[in-house]
Amino acid sequence: MIRSASPEHARRSPVSQRHRRAAVGLLLLAATGLLTGLRQAPPPALEPGRIAPVSLATAVPVNLDIPAIDLTGPVIEIGLDPDGTVELPPANEITGWYRYGPAPGEPGAAVILGHVDSYTGPAVFFRLSALRPGDQIHVTRADGSVAHFLVHNVSSYPKSEFPTREIYESKGFSALHLVTCGGEFDTTARSYLSNVVVYSALIGMTPPR
Repeated sequence: MIRSASPEHARRSPVSQRHRRAAVGLLLLAATGLLTGLRQAPPPALEPGRIAPVSLATAVPVNLDIPAIDLTGPVIEIGLDPDGTVELPPANEITGWYRYGPAPGEPGAAVILGHVDSYTGPAVFFRLSALRPGDQIHVTRADGSVAHFLVHNVSSYPKSEFPTREIYESKGFSALHLVTCGGEFDTTARSYLSNVVVYSALIGMTPPR
């Protein structure tokens, strides 16, 4: 289950956003740590003509497809709980788009969160850490368009060092960040000690049919 300190509660801005600094942690009910030893590498320079400099019009995401890890499944909207933390996706097999940020394909950094596992077994982002630079992510949107993203970095952060501003603030282009939990599992606190973040950038779109 995901518990995370929230970015600033503000509606989407097409250019930039400011969010509170807070450690975003993912809390899962599981018996073992499943995501360890991630390599960290700086993102490559965005190549003109390779990473799309333009963005799509507003449309909420409805499905996420990541061929490299055989993942396809629905995306729902999530917001904030009363205590200001990011709301949890209600089930292990679905992901949640943070609706107070941009939608995938809009200017700025869209964020989708998902569980890695639970008592019942692997969840939707169980293999997220296996992604590598060059893998693609496809997001189907409510208007029938599909936004295509290219992974450029996969990183792991201790909860206390989670880069909230880096994850949620605008990058000057259309970015998509996928977030789950990772690292060792603290059986006393019943929580993973780290977060896994996949960074990707928009490379193109398929228009509605």
